[in-house]
Amino acid sequence: MINVTIGQFVPGNSLLHRLDPRTKVVCVIATAIAVFIIASWYEFALLTGFVFLSMILTGISAKIFFRGLLSIWLLLAVTFFLQALLTPGEVWFGLGFLKVTKEGLAGGGQIFLRLVLLILIAFLLTLTTSPVNLTAALESILAPLRRVGVPTHELAMMMTIALRFVPTLLNEADKIAKAQRSRGAGFGSGGAMDRVKGLLPLFVPLFAGALRSAEELAVAMEARCYRGGANRTRMHSLTLKPEDYMTLLITFAILAITVWLRYT
Repeated sequence: MINVTIGQFVPGNSLLHRLDPRTKVVCVIATAIAVFIIASWYEFALLTGFVFLSMILTGISAKIFFRGLLSIWLLLAVTFFLQALLTPGEVWFGLGFLKVTKEGLAGGGQIFLRLVLLILIAFLLTLTTSPVNLTAALESILAPLRRVGVPTHELAMMMTIALRFVPTLLNEADKIAKAQRSRGAGFGSGGAMDRVKGLLPLFVPLFAGALRSAEELAVAMEARCYRGGANRTRMHSLTLKPEDYMTLLITFAILAITVWLRYT
């Protein structure tokens, strides 16, 4: 449970760390669109190379990225095998009523790569952007919605806090699970219903702790006279630099290439 990367921030001075947070958010959205568009292995190779190059530019150890993938390996594996088994086509090999098709393997491999790329893109954003800067970027991007009465600052803050508390809650769940096991609780024994019932000693204190943390955070914000985005200023204003424009240009060029390859 503790091998969760999303929501964590690793301080640094790399190129991606120095980029304007709005640039990183827009690039993440554009790259995610490209991930959903691509269909051929050539496009997957292009986008995978782009994501891996971005990972290298962060200066962060690759272990941190792949440690986060290990926390959801079961979801990735189940997605791949379901696609391989349920897609009709030319049977590659079979075991009883289970038949793996070549089309299923190709489709499963592509879905597997899509999920991995989307997760790595999210890691690139959270690992190189502090919660304060991420909140400022989301608020700036959502600013046009303020004209129709949308509380953009509060919305951006809630999104950032929710993302930041993902590793905190999972670390708390890991501590509670270890404490329950030391008292003889079994989370993986018995039938399906027994396993579900065995999770109650984990979920009850976890949700109680989450509500307690939320209340403490609210009290701390009120004690500091927090009043949302009204009349608030920042020590460092967001400004786009030449490297931001270059990064946006490269990202949208990658998106344009994937669209061109997809539809031509």
